Amino acid sequence: MGLGIYLHGFALDCALGSSLDEITRNLEALRAPGLGERTDLLLQGSVFVGQATAEGAALPPELAAYDSRNNRLLGAVLDELDAEIKALIDRYGPARVAAVTGTSTSGLDEADKIVSSRAQGSDYAPYRYNQQEIGDSAGYLKARYALQGPCYTVSTACSSTTRALISAVRLIKSAQCDAALSGGADTLCRMPLNGFDSLQLVSRTPCRPFSRDRAGITIGEAAGVALLSRERAALEILGYGESSDAYHISSPHPEGCGAKRAMEMALDMAGLNPEDIGYVNLHGTGSKLNDEVEAKIMHELFGTQVPCSSTKYLTGHTLGASGICEAVLCALILTRSLSLPPQLCDSSPLDESLPECGLITERIQLKRPIIMSNAFAFGGNNASIIIGLHQEGSA
Repeated sequence: MGLGIYLHGFALDCALGSSLDEITRNLEALRAPGLGERTDLLLQGSVFVGQATAEGAALPPELAAYDSRNNRLLGAVLDELDAEIKALIDRYGPARVAAVTGTSTSGLDEADKIVSSRAQGSDYAPYRYNQQEIGDSAGYLKARYALQGPCYTVSTACSSTTRALISAVRLIKSAQCDAALSGGADTLCRMPLNGFDSLQLVSRTPCRPFSRDRAGITIGEAAGVALLSRERAALEILGYGESSDAYHISSPHPEGCGAKRAMEMALDMAGLNPEDIGYVNLHGTGSKLNDEVEAKIMHELFGTQVPCSSTKYLTGHTLGASGICEAVLCALILTRSLSLPPQLCDSSPLDESLPECGLITERIQLKRPIIMSNAFAFGGNNASIIIGLHQEGSA
């Protein structure tokens, strides 16, 4: 069991906080200080969003070409891990360290600002075209740390950073590098919010995944990074699965075929049975169809015995960053012995029409130190990853 690839450090900034200690406290308290109402994002009306609790500082002059809000948030997270990252590079050399990031919107907010300012007869001076390029975050990591190993960005909508983590594992397994920085960022901007709103997917109140009265998603923002290598550490990547069912550009397959396949592949790779999993962090966006399909495949694969819940009511759906965001939350649950986050149903009870699965509605402790995290995206880009506490004697 296990792939022999380990997590050596991780950091996150999201609506739960900007440090691991702050995020831990708020996750335990089920409190999201960054969740709030904004009136400047939708073309009409207000909307609740999950905002990162700390703003990153402007990038230094030598990295000014990469300065965007997306990279500033990512930079603040890198600052938390800076000493560990530099030690990793010293140990393996810059040619043997990869940078693999994920995002769905990159610096799209800067593009919005230049278009809006020109429509009003002025220019948004900080704008540079590369700010909106999908690969800009990986380029920033490479430039900041003078890396010479593989460097690229994965953009598969809401599974982007889960696939970035998987890509980093593959690079190490195939000996193309010895270590990797992996993660990414997505920050709030008007275009995706109004796009989701045009699809009638945005809730005007904080999202309530799997509840009877769920009314759509809450968009959030986050940046996160994890360090991976073959050197043994407390957390190990045990398995992963990916699929691309391409059923519909914005709707999941009604039977969840691709999503289920990704979860089965992860279990098979890890050599695990469903009952070996201690907790499943669900994709659980709060949209009618997504939650219905995910509950169905959870029922088919896990029955009602494996605890599961979605944490997006605490972070918002952080789009391309949701994979790394939720992987870090899972890592904190494993390493800090946190209670499992229940599916809150204070304002609306769980939807009784959904297939029965292991949705938890009260705090319980993790009984088996292995967690699966799901990320399902537009176009049927599905990914699942399994993380566990390293067991001595395992491969």
